[in-house]
Amino acid sequence: MDNIWSEMYESAKAVLNERRISEYVTCGEVAAAILSRSGKIYTGVCIDTCSALGICAERNAIFNMITNGEQEIEKVLCILPDGSAGAPCGACRELMVQLMPGKYKNIEIMLDFKTGRTIKLGQITPEWWIQ
Repeated sequence: MDNIWSEMYESAKAVLNERRISEYVTCGEVAAAILSRSGKIYTGVCIDTCSALGICAERNAIFNMITNGEQEIEKVLCILPDGSAGAPCGACRELMVQLMPGKYKNIEIMLDFKTGRTIKLGQITPEWWIQ
C-alpha cells in the first residue's frame, strides 16, 4: 500500500475524537483526510446536529482544503469509530463532482484500509448529472 495512505490514516485518526459539544451537537465520531493535488493532507471531522446543519467529515476536510487555498483532490480517506474506512456519502460525492467536474472520476478513495482496497470516484459515481 502507498505510504501516503498511512499518513492520511494517521492524520484522520489524530482528529477522531467523539464528543458532545452541547445537548444538540456531537462531533468527531467520523474523521477524514483529503490529499490535495499539492500533496498536502487536510483533515475534518463530522459534526452532527439535531437539525440539518451538520456536516460529514469528508466535506469538512474539503472545506478545510478550500479555506487554505486549494481545490483539487487526489485521495480521500474516511475512518469510522471502529477505525475502519468507508466510502463517502452522496452529499460528499456531489461536492467532489461539482468541485472538479471533468476530473472527479480520478479521485482515489480508500474503501478498506486493512486490505488496501481503493476505488475511483468515477467507479462509484459513474453517471452523475454534471456530465
